[in-house]
Amino acid sequence: MLFTGRITADAEVTAVKGDKQVVNFTVAINQRWTNKEGDKKEKAAFVNCAYWRNAGIAEYLSKGAVVEISGWLEAQGYKTNGGDINGRLICTCDNIRLFSVTAKAEQKTGNPEKAKAGAGSGGDEDDDLPF
Repeated sequence: MLFTGRITADAEVTAVKGDKQVVNFTVAINQRWTNKEGDKKEKAAFVNCAYWRNAGIAEYLSKGAVVEISGWLEAQGYKTNGGDINGRLICTCDNIRLFSVTAKAEQKTGNPEKAKAGAGSGGDEDDDLPF
């Protein structure tokens, strides 16, 4: 799967089983269309993401950053406090491509170009933006 959207909140790094770390974040993907009456409509889907390859990328994944993620979807079931069984889809990311850097990421790195280069977790960083 390939998604492009905006990060909804700063990424969080969680330690898992010894020295492994996972970066968790959510991406909002907007869908826009015009209905039969000519009214413009929009809705958002929210994709929970997990990235296992490089926890250092978390500092660049701040709220509002535009990213392209690729990976596979995995269903996760869980039981609520009320005893109900719910499910959600998680995108386990293979690659993350950063299209924009937020002011917060720029402050951390001191340089927007360095921030973009630091996000090199897959894909070719020299490609032109598709939009």
